[in-house]
Amino acid sequence: MARFVDIHPDNPQPRLVTQVVDALRNDELIAYPTDSGYALGAQLGNRAGRDRILKIRELDDRHHFTLMCKDFAQLGQFVHVENYAFRAIKAATPGPYTFILPATGEVPKRLMHPKKRTVGVRIPDHALVCALLEELGEPILTSTLILPGETEARTMGWEIKEDLDHSVDIVVESGEVTAEPTSVIDWSEAQPVVVRHGAGDVSRFEE
Repeated sequence: MARFVDIHPDNPQPRLVTQVVDALRNDELIAYPTDSGYALGAQLGNRAGRDRILKIRELDDRHHFTLMCKDFAQLGQFVHVENYAFRAIKAATPGPYTFILPATGEVPKRLMHPKKRTVGVRIPDHALVCALLEELGEPILTSTLILPGETEARTMGWEIKEDLDHSVDIVVESGEVTAEPTSVIDWSEAQPVVVRHGAGDVSRFEE
């Protein structure tokens, strides 16, 4: 059964943040709120966590995983950001955007797209997620919690606890969550391509 952890949305209690981070370090799988719906999260080195996410969402190996990063400096360790993309990406973060970019050698191959060698990255605008990332010291391997047959991210922690009680190890609750997922921009080539219209304004990437 999944543990249910209720954390303050504006002032996350350090003791509870540590509890969730310790679970990630122990290769547990969490469901946690972000600035654009709930997400599934695991530590980067958690091989089983990756497979569990794919199983829950019924996805194949071509799924683009996202690395939830605490800041632009950390993001730059895991993806190559070319000069022509740098300013626009920096202006859009933190916020509800996921950028698909060429991965660096810091990203385990199993987390990259098998052909393109790309990975998704994003910097959240969410107090709890920022606290988790600060404590963990590395990105969280993440995928939006959209279940098979559904089109929107989940937003209610207690519903996730009911539906995924035996599939995840921790469900984190932390205030209200919006259902709209991130806007996804593929910038693996010279021109950005909008893959998904979501919570972030994509007009700056469609000019």
